[in-house]
Amino acid sequence: MATPQRLQKLLAQQGLASRRQVETWILAGRIRVNGKVVTELGFKADPERDRVEVDGRVIPFGDPARYVLLLHKPLGVLSTCKDPWGRKTVLDLLPPPWNRQIRLYPVGRLDADSSGALLLTNDGDLTLKLTHPRYHLPKIYRVQVQGRPSRATLQQWRDGVNLEGYTTLPAEVEFCPAPNFGYRQDANSSWLRVVLFEGRNRQIRRVAEQLGHPVLRLHREAIGPLHLGNLKAGQFRLLEPQEVQALLAPLAGTDSLALFRSASLHSFRPSS
Repeated sequence: MATPQRLQKLLAQQGLASRRQVETWILAGRIRVNGKVVTELGFKADPERDRVEVDGRVIPFGDPARYVLLLHKPLGVLSTCKDPWGRKTVLDLLPPPWNRQIRLYPVGRLDADSSGALLLTNDGDLTLKLTHPRYHLPKIYRVQVQGRPSRATLQQWRDGVNLEGYTTLPAEVEFCPAPNFGYRQDANSSWLRVVLFEGRNRQIRRVAEQLGHPVLRLHREAIGPLHLGNLKAGQFRLLEPQEVQALLAPLAGTDSLALFRSASLHSFRPSS
């Protein structure tokens, strides 16, 4: 027999809502345990023996389902769950049940003034693994900068740049065409394809500024083996189990750069 736990904890662990939100459900009489309405915040239930219902729906206990979504974040949207000033967040882009009933969180961040690939999941362990400093998951960016960097400048960027006492890891940097979703080449700017193997705060923008070529636009095309494909701004898709496994392959000893360059992993099906 399992140890009885407060309803707030049990239902939050299932990814249904936050503990505070569950408390409002209890006070509103929306939860029944073994057929009886519960309105006591300290009420405990045994997940193995008790029948718990929310709005008449029986909640199955056990390991909660794990979800990982790939989202094409548009410009101006915050990579967070809530904003005290009411600005639009990535959760506002998702329809039910993804936006509130399933507690999704962004994996890492993508600035409001940047666009592109962003992962969201309700799996805390997966988030920790993907954001761990030792886990150098390659990410591909298309970056528009002021002017045209010289060969020496690009090589300096590739070799690593000192940022406040820390030298960035080697990166892949090369000229490339403008993205195919509305941007154009500009005689006063350049488009670069940048591959990073770390994710320090606003790293690309800080490096480009230091090298004398401030960023005008920044778009993330891929996270490891996952490319946006045909996803349009604001669209998302649920990852298949094999895609999540591919993301975690470097933790199992696979070389992350070799994984990134593997053509077989670059063609997962796009959103319909």
